[in-house]
Amino acid sequence: MNNKTLVFKIDESNFADIISKAARILKQGGTVAFPTETVYGLGANALDPDAVLKIFEAKGRPADNPLIVHIASKDSLDMIATDIPPIAFELMDAFWPGPLTLVLKRKSVVPDITTGGLDTVAVRMPDNPVALALIKEAGTPLAAPSANTSGRPSPTTAEHVISDLSGRIDAVIDGGAVEVGVESTVLDVTSDIPAILRPGGVSLEVIKKYVGEVVIGYTDQAVEESDVVRSPGMKYTHYSPKTRVVLVEGDGMAVAAKISELIDSYSEKNMRVGLLITDETAKHVSADEMYSLGRRNVPEDAARNLFAGLRYMDGMDVDIIIVDGSVKCDGVGVAVLNRLRKAANKLIEV
Repeated sequence: MNNKTLVFKIDESNFADIISKAARILKQGGTVAFPTETVYGLGANALDPDAVLKIFEAKGRPADNPLIVHIASKDSLDMIATDIPPIAFELMDAFWPGPLTLVLKRKSVVPDITTGGLDTVAVRMPDNPVALALIKEAGTPLAAPSANTSGRPSPTTAEHVISDLSGRIDAVIDGGAVEVGVESTVLDVTSDIPAILRPGGVSLEVIKKYVGEVVIGYTDQAVEESDVVRSPGMKYTHYSPKTRVVLVEGDGMAVAAKISELIDSYSEKNMRVGLLITDETAKHVSADEMYSLGRRNVPEDAARNLFAGLRYMDGMDVDIIIVDGSVKCDGVGVAVLNRLRKAANKLIEV
């Protein structure tokens, strides 16, 4: 492990210099956390098994959990993927750079440690100038899962990365808060009918416009039963804070009433209560600590705020976190509720 993690605060004045320094670390087999439009990723040379191993060691990530490979140009695909179907190129034209990961047949140059031993490789092109410049300068595709301790809420700021991984990675590029806030959608296009393996920044409805029929290849339960993990986020506990989480789902007013009841119940037991809550529900309840998810019918708000909110509550010494699950389950809201269900210790439907 590293004794000191370098922190590079990047802006227009030092952009090229920081990218050059960070890329040099990657070329030497090191690890660098960097912002994407979804969450912060922990990058290493995807084609160097020794470098990729450092990602797993830093995160404490299970070895059978495949990594997403990030590229800066579609030209790089020929290096790592084969038998790419025409629909994949249509999707790339539509959504790259952006929060869509495509699962493709891999080439042998991609080491088993990067793919979790699968015959496929997950690939995306991030929509972030820092990420794209870093990949180009490094001169290689980068394996880059979320830059957090495995199982913890994903990082949406450099501070979150430092909190989890300081001293365990070589460097962090601080590019400010991310835009989307939940990870990419993972779409497997290696079968006749594409399958969504993880909901994310590109919704099912939008994908259907391009591919027609789509299979849902994931569940919202915390742990998949299958021994074979086809995509990140399909196995093991994910997105969880240290504090116990209770998620309340249903109609807005019913959720507000249930949350109020729970607050009273926990308070009677002298428990400090934290609320991760929509602006609408916040008008009807109060607790020791509150963090806004944003507007109920604007799931993009919740996407940006949910991981930061879970981490905030972990730092507020609360005994229980109650999460308002009345967020509209539409578009990126599907991904928000997927993450919350995986993070929750208890789900209450009203």
